[in-house]
Amino acid sequence: MPIIEIIVLGLLGVLLLLFFYYVPFLLWVSAKVSGVNIALLQLFLMRIRKVPPHSIVACMIEAHKADLHEVTRDGLEAHFLAGGHIERVVHALVSASKANIDLSFKMATAIDLAGRDVFQAVQMSVNPKVIDTPPVAAVAKDGIQLIAKARVTVRANIKQLVGGAGEETILARVGEGIVSSIGSSESHKSVLENPDSISKLVLKKGLDAGTAFEILSIDIADIDIGKNIGAQLQMDQAEADKNIAQAKAEERRAMAVALEQEMKAKTQEQRAKVIEAEAEVPKAMAEAFRSGNLGIMDYYKMKNIEADTSMRENIAKPGSSGGGSKGSK
Repeated sequence: MPIIEIIVLGLLGVLLLLFFYYVPFLLWVSAKVSGVNIALLQLFLMRIRKVPPHSIVACMIEAHKADLHEVTRDGLEAHFLAGGHIERVVHALVSASKANIDLSFKMATAIDLAGRDVFQAVQMSVNPKVIDTPPVAAVAKDGIQLIAKARVTVRANIKQLVGGAGEETILARVGEGIVSSIGSSESHKSVLENPDSISKLVLKKGLDAGTAFEILSIDIADIDIGKNIGAQLQMDQAEADKNIAQAKAEERRAMAVALEQEMKAKTQEQRAKVIEAEAEVPKAMAEAFRSGNLGIMDYYKMKNIEADTSMRENIAKPGSSGGGSKGSK
């Protein structure tokens, strides 16, 4: 076979592949056989618009078999070009139709573009989901801590999926309700005896308002006794009071020591003044002798008076030698 014929056959093969790629004839036949009315030109234009014809046709066939007349080619193409998941939307519409759930194509596409799994939401509307809360610690009025775990049964609220809060909000609100319910109880024993009172009180609060879910039930799965918070707080208060008392006592001791030091300083100052004054006495006496105001006899009399005064002071002191000798006589 000449090389030219091989090249020509190769080019023809490439052209055929390109033709059937851009003009999916077999896909058009499949759509026609399934009862979906779509033009072959539209399939070609989908390739030009970079829209997968196989996905569009498959979704249209599924919608046609489920009698979903609101699902159109233009709607599917627009949702795909907007970044949506057309297969997920069609699956959700079929499931909602079979379960008699009011879900329109516009609502389904809005939920999908909002970032939520619309098919999973429809399944959750039919089959409610159970969410386990993390351990929630709360303290009753008697000071005993209780640690509770709850199981929240929720059902998706289709109308609130766009803009509604998620599971985290449900868990936070349920935890807040459990803390409030236990905190309002007079005793932890009453909570342990009747745990369903927590569920009833929490359900009355309407915790699912503004969320994408509807709370069907709240069941307390487990309650454990924690610490005696009241006793711990009293111990901490007593320890704080003791530390304050010790600090005040230390402050008073420091003030007493400072006052004692001040008194010692004043006493030493007075002693120094006395010593200084006594040092002036000999000078005054010498001056008196020189001036003739004091004679020898006057000096001896003064010394005798001082000796007599000193003796009397020693005798007056208890346990002195003078008193002992007198008693022995």
